[in-house]
Amino acid sequence: MAAAIHTASVLAGEADVRRLAGAIEADDDLAALAVDALEEKPGLWRLTTYLPPPLDKAVVARLQEIAKAALGATTPGFVVEALPETDWVRKSLEGLKPVRAGRFLVHGAHDRDKARANDIAIEIEAGEAFGTGHHGTTAGCLLAIERAIRTGPVRNALDIGTGTGVLAIAIARLAHCPVLASDIDPVAARVAMENVRLNGAAPEVRVVAAAGIAGRLFRANAPYDLIVANILAGPLVALAPSVVRVLAPGGTLILSGLTTSQRTRVANAYRGLGLRLVRTNIRDDWATLTLTRPLRR
Repeated sequence: MAAAIHTASVLAGEADVRRLAGAIEADDDLAALAVDALEEKPGLWRLTTYLPPPLDKAVVARLQEIAKAALGATTPGFVVEALPETDWVRKSLEGLKPVRAGRFLVHGAHDRDKARANDIAIEIEAGEAFGTGHHGTTAGCLLAIERAIRTGPVRNALDIGTGTGVLAIAIARLAHCPVLASDIDPVAARVAMENVRLNGAAPEVRVVAAAGIAGRLFRANAPYDLIVANILAGPLVALAPSVVRVLAPGGTLILSGLTTSQRTRVANAYRGLGLRLVRTNIRDDWATLTLTRPLRR
């Protein structure tokens, strides 16, 4: 049985919640899986932070430190709970319509008949992983992937934080090239591989469970003409040196999982390492950045 994901939630005013959410997302040591802010009632908001397993006291203590630094004496207490073992993506897909992003159509089994003749249809079976096409970051990445493959040859690709595997499948289906896909969560890696097989992309896509891309496998398969990373802003910044090292000269890097307010910080981390920002796509207050590495002279 996989270790449980925990949530740490807190109630506060809107200004405090937004300030705290930004501080949590920016903290590279905490490496939160996601941060949600919802209005419970007028003037009162709930901030929920999803924490990766295994949970220990040091993680909760770090949360309190972040809150104290962001809010000072008004720091509220966090309520920490284990998420029930619910197939939450399956639940979230119930009743959702297919999503179109360029030539891609992401759909569930119940909507197979919605595909048109020229669609690249990707069927995603629900599982305990992120990335169904309905989130602004996933759709933004799909559009950026289509553009990148259309503008230059992609012979080798890397998908960091693959989730359901939808982006790796999209690359394989459109570029017909090898794709190495990784996720820090072994459950997500398993779900991704199931979806890869379902969509006939197993000959091109290899899925591994890994934290970061420092392992021998990532170096052995480098360089990559196309790298996609749809994770959070903090990890994107932390991974910048490793990502740039394995991006081929002339290659394209697509980054998402960041809000519009975080895009400058993330872009600067990569521009400082020699990459050029060529496009920013905004969708539902989420940003997708496309950067390129200059060719060697």
